[in-house]
Amino acid sequence: MPVQSPTTVSNAAASDASDSVPRNLELGAGGVLELSSVAPGRGALAPRAYLASDAPRLSLNGDWQFRLSPGIRSAPAEGWQLGQDLDGFETLPVPSSWPMHGHGAPAYTNIQFPFAVEPPHVPEANPIGDHLLTFHAGPEFFPNALLRFDGIDSAGTVWLNGVELGTTRGSRLAHEFDVSGILTEGSNTLAVRVAQFSAASYVEDQDMWWLPGIFRDVTLQARPADGIDDVFVHADYDAGTGEGVLRVEASRGGKAIDAVVRVPELDLELKAGQEHRLPSVAPWSAEEPRLYEATVSTPAETVSLQLGFRSITIEDSQFKVNGRRILLRGVNRHEHHPRLGRVVPQEVMEAELKLMKQHNINAIRTSHYPPHPKFLALADQLGFYVVLECDLETHGFESAGWAQNPSDDPQWEDALLDRMRRTVERDKNHAAVVMWSLGNESGTGRNLAAMSRWTKDRDPSRPIHYEGDWSSPYVDVYSRMYANQAETALIGQGTEPPLDDPELDARRRAMPFVLCEYVHAMGNGPGGMTEYQELFERHPRLMGGFVWEWLEHGIAVPTPGGGEHFAYGGDFGEEIHDGNFVTDGLVDANRQPRPGLLDFKRVVAPLRIQVAGDWSGFTVHNGHDFTDTSPFSFQYTVEADGDTIDGGTVEVPRVAPQSAATVALPAGLPHTDGPAVLTVSAVLTAATSWAGTGHEIAWGQSVRGVARVEEPRAAESVAATDDELRLGPAVFSRLTGMPTRIGGISVAKLGLSLWWPPTDNDLGREWGGADLRPLATQWKDAGLDRLHTRLLGISAERTDDGGERLVTRTRVGAADKQFGVLVDYTWTSDGESLALRTQVRPQGSWVNAGFEVEWARIGLELVLDGGTSAVSWFGQGPHQAYPDTGQGTRTGWFSMPLGDLDVEYARPQESGARAGVRSAALEVDGATLDIAGEPFALTVRPYSQAALNEATHRPDLAADGRTYIYLDNAMRGVGTGACGPGVLDPYRLQPRDADFTVVLRVRP
Repeated sequence: MPVQSPTTVSNAAASDASDSVPRNLELGAGGVLELSSVAPGRGALAPRAYLASDAPRLSLNGDWQFRLSPGIRSAPAEGWQLGQDLDGFETLPVPSSWPMHGHGAPAYTNIQFPFAVEPPHVPEANPIGDHLLTFHAGPEFFPNALLRFDGIDSAGTVWLNGVELGTTRGSRLAHEFDVSGILTEGSNTLAVRVAQFSAASYVEDQDMWWLPGIFRDVTLQARPADGIDDVFVHADYDAGTGEGVLRVEASRGGKAIDAVVRVPELDLELKAGQEHRLPSVAPWSAEEPRLYEATVSTPAETVSLQLGFRSITIEDSQFKVNGRRILLRGVNRHEHHPRLGRVVPQEVMEAELKLMKQHNINAIRTSHYPPHPKFLALADQLGFYVVLECDLETHGFESAGWAQNPSDDPQWEDALLDRMRRTVERDKNHAAVVMWSLGNESGTGRNLAAMSRWTKDRDPSRPIHYEGDWSSPYVDVYSRMYANQAETALIGQGTEPPLDDPELDARRRAMPFVLCEYVHAMGNGPGGMTEYQELFERHPRLMGGFVWEWLEHGIAVPTPGGGEHFAYGGDFGEEIHDGNFVTDGLVDANRQPRPGLLDFKRVVAPLRIQVAGDWSGFTVHNGHDFTDTSPFSFQYTVEADGDTIDGGTVEVPRVAPQSAATVALPAGLPHTDGPAVLTVSAVLTAATSWAGTGHEIAWGQSVRGVARVEEPRAAESVAATDDELRLGPAVFSRLTGMPTRIGGISVAKLGLSLWWPPTDNDLGREWGGADLRPLATQWKDAGLDRLHTRLLGISAERTDDGGERLVTRTRVGAADKQFGVLVDYTWTSDGESLALRTQVRPQGSWVNAGFEVEWARIGLELVLDGGTSAVSWFGQGPHQAYPDTGQGTRTGWFSMPLGDLDVEYARPQESGARAGVRSAALEVDGATLDIAGEPFALTVRPYSQAALNEATHRPDLAADGRTYIYLDNAMRGVGTGACGPGVLDPYRLQPRDADFTVVLRVRP
């Protein structure tokens, strides 16, 4: 076929037009009109499975030529598609998101559209990226070949050798174009024009960065004349008989073809389309991802497959795999890289999936689009249950009451059906996919129902998921986001409030229930995971859920002075944005675990180990659905004062799934005079594809020998001068009654603290809360961040030990508030140590704006005039813990540099508390400050609460030469109020009395 001009309308055709028809003289008007079309892309081949074929392939990834124009009207129309007139072009890698390479800038919105909502029209400010590649095609690609694009955001027009092949719509969906007769042997010129926005953007309003570009692979594929276009694997499993049922469809041009299916391990050979029953196969599950290598062949092509035999059923309101109710320990996963944007290299993808397995995660919801096609092969191999979601979200229409929502507009039906087809067809052969999801936060409507009908007809083996319609008329599972624990309990019991329609209500009550998003992991948190997990395990109707989300979407930017930090919404000059709401995840953007992931690992651990208080033995509960305990060995260690003094391995009989056993420990484990900790761990006996030998799955502990902290004998008397008071090793101001020096350490401040710099959860509006103000606003309105102290009196009182106690009585309150707190500080000393007893009594009615004020903490802020290099402690660790988090911490002896105590959240906030501390030691300018007490929370920082509160990014924080220590008798939980329920009642902190003592000692 001769090369044609890329011009779409010939001059002759133009001259024949009637003079009565107005001519559109706008530059680029044709392109604007096409970008505003709601139709699917044109020119692409019918969607099909992503296949591993032995037919020749040529990756076109690499360095392309690129030019950015501000809009379609200013983008050059002709010439460049043939490699001519390339002024302004420069090198750009493909795959890529072009803003990550200095062309324009990223932009973040959650729900808001970053342009006027006037569907299907696109904004004038619509960057256009022209991509050009010259490549060599060998004889193996003739006579037939195709070009495959696995992802173009958001709309692409494709030319090969000047011939327009068609357009793409559906950014995360594959498009293939037949290039037979257009491709030439030798040099070829491929041109792709990509628009950042198109009508398709109205249905791609996912919570993530707007990042245009050719961000997935581009491939040239030979198509043998007698090849295999598509394969559909049906590999069922009968849990009652252990029988496998295999049927593999093969097709070309949409019609069945003769092909041979071979499964060597099963000594099986059969014709495509033929059903074969196998008397016994090993089934696939996320716990035991058993796969069989298979091929489908014609004389011209062989396709390789991995078969996983498994069944999915819904019975008795339960979601079952291979006949057994399963529990999803899941996460929502976006595709993001802090330096590459939407491009995630395969080695990064594989590493993060292994990290998930190492933290007991068994399920993934692909929020909110199909992932890279190679992701599903990894999920099959490593073992994950996948809810595969269509590339659809129209959330921005909600603000106008869902007016013009594409989900219910007939003119969008073809486009939405096309998206669902491309989703299902590409990934239909993966055992890991256990549900299809119609999309996310797209309201309700006829087009969603049509998508469901088509999917059920095409693949009746998998249930349909969609959360957006709670009446659930066209789905198979009842799904919700962020339903609180109380509502989840009702649903688990089948006693939730009924729907108005009895038929729909009965249908929904027969469905299992999944929390497709829960425990929003943003900043410090999430809290309340344990309570959800207890419900999941108690009520069979509950399938479990998917944490929102796996990964923070921070973008790495240089830090002045060196290094880098994570940027978020608003950092790139966006007109509208949603701030740091994009940085929520169990791991940071570099895939480094946050404390929330360490806690989640233990909360969802499939093994529960409970160690007897007398150390006689332990109980193992096996919560696996299919696997017994044979892959694990059980080890114990005894620690005292930070040293391991005993340890070994305990033989545990095989414990069947959903069963328990009690095992004895060796008699005569060491007894010490002080605290000792016994830990029993379950570890992998042998290496797996995702972790090495000895990897810990679960653990339990028991602590013995912990005694109350001995307060020093109150034998010292108070010595007074004109300016100061002395008691033992401490010096106090006569003006304030508070210490100015303890031992050789200068004290800048000591006093009550009831507040902390708000977490992301504190800045959110608690779902279902009576007070509509965010907690951070409630605190600010109540003045918790600006408390002032009034001295009521200083006195010296005799003690029974012959010494004196120094008592400082104060009232703490905020300007304009009648409520306050009476605080008494009582000091005693034996000459070397100091005991400080703090008594707190709320005064007045702590009600502000009609609501009772909650406190963040009840504790002491101790500020030292010297820097701290390291902190050691006995308590919970090594990571942070708050009252409703820290499930993954264990009791022990820990030591850490000061810089490692803080959690470097993208937006600085309260973090770093170590809970259950009984003793701690801080190195301060050459001296050591020992702190002891009944279990308290310890936080140590090199900057003030005010500095932390004012910081918006990590570089805003800098050590000021002082040490800020927080010794908390009580703390509030953190909850998930950034998006979802707030703090559960047991973890709230109402104004209350408190009485606690700490003992301080300075050693040289």
